Amino acid sequence: MTTDVIMPQMGESVTEGTITVWYKKVGDWVEKDEPLLLITTDKVDADVPSPASGYLNNIAFPEGDTVDIDTVIARLGSEENGSSTATPTGSTAIIAEEREGESTTAPPSIPVPSGQSSAFEAGAGVEQLRRTRSSPLVRKMAAAEGVDIAELTGTGVSGRVTKSDLQDYLKQGPPRKAAPTQERAPSPVRENRYAYQPIASDRLEPFTPMRAQIADHMVISRETSVHVTTVFEVDMTRVSKLRAKHKSAYEAKGAKLSFMPFILSAVTKAIRAYPVLNSALVDRSIAYRQDVNIGMAVAVDWGLLVPVIRHADEKSLIGLSRSVQDLAERARDRKLTADDLQGGTFTVTNPGVFGSLFGTPIINQPQVAILCVGTITKRPVVTDDDAIAIRHMMYLSLSFDHRVIDGATGDRFMKTVKDGLENFSEGLI
Repeated sequence: MTTDVIMPQMGESVTEGTITVWYKKVGDWVEKDEPLLLITTDKVDADVPSPASGYLNNIAFPEGDTVDIDTVIARLGSEENGSSTATPTGSTAIIAEEREGESTTAPPSIPVPSGQSSAFEAGAGVEQLRRTRSSPLVRKMAAAEGVDIAELTGTGVSGRVTKSDLQDYLKQGPPRKAAPTQERAPSPVRENRYAYQPIASDRLEPFTPMRAQIADHMVISRETSVHVTTVFEVDMTRVSKLRAKHKSAYEAKGAKLSFMPFILSAVTKAIRAYPVLNSALVDRSIAYRQDVNIGMAVAVDWGLLVPVIRHADEKSLIGLSRSVQDLAERARDRKLTADDLQGGTFTVTNPGVFGSLFGTPIINQPQVAILCVGTITKRPVVTDDDAIAIRHMMYLSLSFDHRVIDGATGDRFMKTVKDGLENFSEGLI
C-alpha cells in the first residue's frame, strides 16, 4: 500500500511552493503527522506533516525545486522499497490532478513514450500534462467534443483548464490564428550606475522567496503610495499601571497581557472615528473596508511576517491579548497558514521591542496607513501643573497615503489613539 505526499495549498492565492528542506531521506521510516519537509511560499514557511506512517520510498523533487500545488512530491510505502527512488535532478514528477467530486491517490494516466515504463520513474509526459492541466471530468468532456485541451488557456489554479474555460471555448469556437508579426528587438536596459559588482572575497547569498517578496512589495509600495509620516508622543504611564495590576489575572486565564493589546484597542476605536484609515484606493474612488482586520508585524529569524487579527474591533482586551499571543507564537514556530497573512486592512509594526524610538514604515499595500510603535522608556516629563515627574513615554508614528488621507485627518486619528491610551478605561480590561 502506498500513500502520496502532495504539495499542499497554503492559502487561496498560493499556487506553488518551494521545497526548502527534506527532514527525511529515502528509506527512512516516517510516523504519521511527523514533519516530513519544510516548504516556502511567497507568504509563509511551513512544515508539511506526513499524511501516513510508512517508509519514504520516493522523493520526486529535490530541495530548491518550486512545485505547483496538488503535485505529488513523494511517496510512502508500507515496505521499504528503494528501487523507485526519484533522481536528485528534479526531472521526475508526479502530478495529482484537481479533484472534482472524486477521491483518488493514483497518479493520472499519462501517455508513455516507447521504452519508458512510467511517468514517475522517468518523468515521461510531465511537460505534456503541465500543458493540459485539468480534472478528469474536463478531460472527458473535451474528448467527447474532440477538443485538444493544449489549445486552451486555463484560468484555474496554476493555469488549469476549468469546466468554464472549456464551455467558453465551445461557445466561441476555435480562435483564429493571428497573423505572424515581426519580432521586435528587445528594448535597451538602462544602466544602473549604482549597481554593485561583486568581488572574489564576497559571499553571495540569493534571496529566499520570502525576501524576494518583501523586496518587491516594498518597492511597489513606495512607487504606488505618496508616503507621509507624522509622529506623536504618548504618555503610557496609566497603561503601564493597569497592565501591572491585571497581568497576573490574565496569566491565570492563559493570556499574556503585553502593551500591544492596549495599543490595538485604541487603534480600533480611532478607526471607528476615522474610517478612511481603514480603506483602500480603487482608481479614483475610496473603498471603505467594513471589516477591521489588523495586521501585526512579527520579526522572525528568516524575515518578516504580518499575520492578521480579523475583526479586531469586535474583540475585548483579553481577546486581543490571546490573538496577539497566538499569532506571534505560530509565526515563530512556522505554524501560520497563508490565510493567516491575508485580508489585513490596517497594519501595526512594533520595532520598539528592539529599542527603536520611532520609524517611518512603508505602507502594506493595498492598505493606506501603517502605525509604528516605538520603545516605552521612563523619562522626566514636565506635567500640566509644571512639575517634573518620571513617566512611561512612547513615540507613535503613522505613515499614510497622502492621496487618500489629508495631514489633518492623519493627525486627528493619532490624537484619538493618544487620548485612548493616556485615558484608558479600566472597565475595558
